[in-house]
Amino acid sequence: MTKTATLILGLFALAIARPDAAQAQPTVAYSAIDPRQANQTVVLTGHALTVDQIIDVARYGAKVILTQEARDRSAAAYGLLLEAATEGVPVYWFNRGDGDQREVTIFSGDPLSAENKPTLAARQLAQFKLGGQQGFGAEVTDEEIVRAAMVIRANTMSYEAASPPLTQMLLDLLNKRITPAVPARGTVGEGDLAVMGAIGAVMVGEGSAYLNGVRMPAAKALKESGLSPLQPFGADDAALTSTNAYAAAQAALLVADARDALDWADLIYAMDLEGMNSSLTPLSLPVQSNRPFYWLNWDARRVLNLLRGSYLFAVDPHRIIQDPESLRASSQRQGSAWQAWRQLETDLLITVNCSDHNPAVRPGMGPADSWELATPEMMRFYVKGGPESKGQHGYIFSNANWDPYPLANDIEDFTLALANMDVAVELRLHRFDNPLFTVVKPEDILPPSDNSEEQFRFAYLSIDLWQEIQGLAMPVPPEGQAVVATVEDLQAQTRLKALRGRQAVEASFQLLSLDLLNGAFWMDLRRMQEPSRSFGPGTSAALKALRQQIPKGGTPNGAVAFLKSHPARLFFPQDVADPAAPDLPLVH
Repeated sequence: MTKTATLILGLFALAIARPDAAQAQPTVAYSAIDPRQANQTVVLTGHALTVDQIIDVARYGAKVILTQEARDRSAAAYGLLLEAATEGVPVYWFNRGDGDQREVTIFSGDPLSAENKPTLAARQLAQFKLGGQQGFGAEVTDEEIVRAAMVIRANTMSYEAASPPLTQMLLDLLNKRITPAVPARGTVGEGDLAVMGAIGAVMVGEGSAYLNGVRMPAAKALKESGLSPLQPFGADDAALTSTNAYAAAQAALLVADARDALDWADLIYAMDLEGMNSSLTPLSLPVQSNRPFYWLNWDARRVLNLLRGSYLFAVDPHRIIQDPESLRASSQRQGSAWQAWRQLETDLLITVNCSDHNPAVRPGMGPADSWELATPEMMRFYVKGGPESKGQHGYIFSNANWDPYPLANDIEDFTLALANMDVAVELRLHRFDNPLFTVVKPEDILPPSDNSEEQFRFAYLSIDLWQEIQGLAMPVPPEGQAVVATVEDLQAQTRLKALRGRQAVEASFQLLSLDLLNGAFWMDLRRMQEPSRSFGPGTSAALKALRQQIPKGGTPNGAVAFLKSHPARLFFPQDVADPAAPDLPLVH
């Protein structure tokens, strides 16, 4: 998406929404971060940022520093940009316009000349100020989302022609915990210009920001933090805003939360198996080796290791030979969800560690690097090198690297895989109502004074949650609307896809909370039925921790709070594999 299109959208929003967009208060309470890791520092290199590091900065307030190598890489691109204009090389979104204005000359010659420098500086400042007037409707009310977008852009911007002051200001905003107020809408899912433009506005003292969670005018936030407003130059507006950092931020939060949900899904599944007095043959090596899908085999082995030492490995004449399909096939569904999660994580890590910018500025590349670079057409965009680039040569090409695929597809693929897991979770909850599978009824074991109906308390709630997840799993239909004189005619809708994915993960946590309460209830029953029974190390530790916080019964809200405050990994024995393990065959 072009800057021109976003500015038009922003002006339209101002005309119909409110007279003072920059200072309007959010309609929903602001959710500030918990800066528990404010004394820690994440080192940004441009090529090694992890999901955990994004979470440390975005959710827990860790500081950031940029390596000298990364700073030098961006400075070289910035120098090449200035030299290109001096040599008369046409550069999209710098000495030429953007979008349908791409053939319009903005200026000619040396950008640092007495004639060009003040004009270019004034143009850049105006563009940054206008960034605070883009977008539409409600603001982003979760501080972690904005901080995630900022740390991702700080990492990827090391590949762009950003002026050194712009680079430093982005780092300063993160480290001083100045979080811009940004619009939730205004992006079509590619080139998140409205969100990033609002961040740029705060850099020059426009709009509103939150300083340590307290809302105030941006100029005041900068002043109280000892920062002077940015004086942007070059193509800083493009360097900051031409990115999918907002979509990538949502995807990073999705990946982190989904990992925790899938960990709990495996552990609660193991608890369900013990609560059902299940047959474990579907998880065994002979069965798994007949169908060597890596992630299915991996999940089955993981659940088995959670159950090592359980009474389920001892003979029980009352155990039925085969469970309902929703229990037998849960590891298939959960392993498939892990596979989709891994693909999403893989492509996310590529996204947050490379350039998604237009134009692409590549110092050091020359005609000898690839045959097409020596052709007359490509040589139009070759910068020979001179004083501004410190003799460095290179190319500057317009491109479509802002198109967020395959990440956008991965988000929907994972959401669908998660839903296919959740339908098994929801159905197996109801199978505990049937003595055909449990063999016994709760009232056969519980004393008359106890509530034997506890297992039925959440029947309707689980159905309601499943129906919500089912709707969220529906893909966003592909879209293309030709705008900006038909130059921009594709929309990726990544914002909508990531929003649905994150909502599906949240609903999955709620569904899993019901499954947890049910599994714990039946584990207690099985021990009451036969006090000598032992449980697996993982399930036993989880049940003990749950009962310390929720001695009996419990509400879904309480169970969700337990799941989120107690990562399942806390209860995993050492032989339970982490999803980050190398993808090596488990069976042959």
